[in-house]
Amino acid sequence: MPTTVAPIPNRSPSEIIALRRQHINPTLSMSYQQPLKMVRGAGAYLYDQEGNAYLDMVNNVCHVGHCHPSVVAAGQAQMAQLNTNTRYLHDNIVEYAKRLSATFPPELSVVFLTNSGTEANDLALRIAKTYTQANDIIVVDHAYHGNSPTMIELSPYKFDGKGGRGRPAHIQVAEIPDDYRGRFRKDDPQAGSHYAQDLQRAIAAIHARGEKPAAFYCESVLGCGGQVVLPAGYLEAAYAHARAAGAVCIADEVQVGFGRAGDHFWAFEAQGVVPDIVTMGKPIGNGHPMGAVITRPEIAQAFITGMEYFNTFAGNPVSCAIGLAVLDVIEQEGLQAHAKQVGDVLLQGLNELKQKHTLIGDVRGMGLFIGVELVKDRHSLEPATAEANTIIEFLKAHRILLSTDGPYDNVLKLKPPMVFSMDNAREFLWRLDQALFSVS
Repeated sequence: MPTTVAPIPNRSPSEIIALRRQHINPTLSMSYQQPLKMVRGAGAYLYDQEGNAYLDMVNNVCHVGHCHPSVVAAGQAQMAQLNTNTRYLHDNIVEYAKRLSATFPPELSVVFLTNSGTEANDLALRIAKTYTQANDIIVVDHAYHGNSPTMIELSPYKFDGKGGRGRPAHIQVAEIPDDYRGRFRKDDPQAGSHYAQDLQRAIAAIHARGEKPAAFYCESVLGCGGQVVLPAGYLEAAYAHARAAGAVCIADEVQVGFGRAGDHFWAFEAQGVVPDIVTMGKPIGNGHPMGAVITRPEIAQAFITGMEYFNTFAGNPVSCAIGLAVLDVIEQEGLQAHAKQVGDVLLQGLNELKQKHTLIGDVRGMGLFIGVELVKDRHSLEPATAEANTIIEFLKAHRILLSTDGPYDNVLKLKPPMVFSMDNAREFLWRLDQALFSVS
C-alpha cells in the first residue's frame, strides 16, 4: 500500500507567527506590520487564506508568473520519470546549456549550473581567482551578491549593515554610480566614465597591499543600491580599468536577467559590453531553486585544474526541464517585449505622478525593473524613509504588494512577474496616486 502522507494543519497567521518564533531563527524576517499568510499564486497574483487576491509587484523570482502551468507541468513530468545527478548522461542538461548560451553574445559559451544565485556568484569567484591567480575583489557600494560567507564578504549591503563586520581587507568598494544622489548627476554626459574612475583608486589600494585584483563584480542594474540604472558608459569604462589591471569582469544578472530589461534579454547589453562571466539565479527557474554561470571558453579552460566541480543537485533533469520551460514561456508569450511595453507605461505614469507629488524625487528603471526614490526635499534629497514605508502599508491594505530598498530604505522597488499587465499598471498608478496624497 502507498504511504499515507500526513496532512499539514491549516493554522491561523497568529499561530504560524508563534511557531516561527519558537522554531525558526528570528533573522528570517517577515514582511509588513501584520504579516500575510499566502496559500496560492497565479500569474501576477498571490492569494491569502481567505481567498483575497494581492497584486504582486515585488516578486522577480516567479518570473513568468506564479505557478505557470507549462513550468509546473514540465517539472511534474520529469520528476515522475527521473531525477538524478549529472554523472549520468541526460539530454536535459546539454539542451539547457545549448539553449541558454544561445541567448548570450557568442564570446560567452560555457555554462556551469548551480542551485541559486548565491551559488552562482560563489562559483564565479572561484573561477575568477583560478583564472587570474589573484585574490582581491572590487565590488560596488551597497551591492548584495548572496548569503554564503564568501558572498557576505563581497556585499557592502551586508558587511556595512546591521550585524556586519565591516569591509574585509581583500575587498575594495567602488563608488556607487548613482547619478541622482551621487557626485556626478544626470546633467553630466560623462557621469558613467567619471564614476568608473574610482576603480583606479580601488586597484591602487589592492596594489598597495602587494596583491592583484581577481575580479570586478557589478550588477547590470543595481538592486539593493536602490534600483539604480547605470549611467551610460559606466561598464565600458569600468571594465577597461579592471581588465587593464588583470581582473575579470563579472556581471551579476541574478535580479535583472531573462528579458526583464525589455530592450535587451540581458541588462548588461544596455551598456554595450560583453562581460567575462555572467551569473544568474532567481528568475531562471520561476521559483525552483536553480542558478547558472556562463563564461568565455578560455576562462573555463583555466578552471580545469584536476579539482572536479561537482554539485549534487545542480543541473539535475528536473531543474533543467523547468529551466527549459521558462525559456519557452518567455519566447512564446513574448514576455521581453511585454516588459518593454508595460515598463514604458509605468515609467511614463510615474513621471506624471512626479509632476503632481514633490515626494517623488526620481523615477528610474528599464523594462519591469523600476525604482521610485522618495525625498522630503528635492534640493537636499533628504530621504523620505518613513513616508516610503507608510506607502507600502497603504498599498498592502489595498492589496498591492510592494517593498522598499536603497541605502536609505526610501526607494519603492517595482519588479513584478513578467506577466504584469497594462491593467495591472494602471491600477497600481491609481493606487500610488492615492497613497502619495495620503502622506502629503
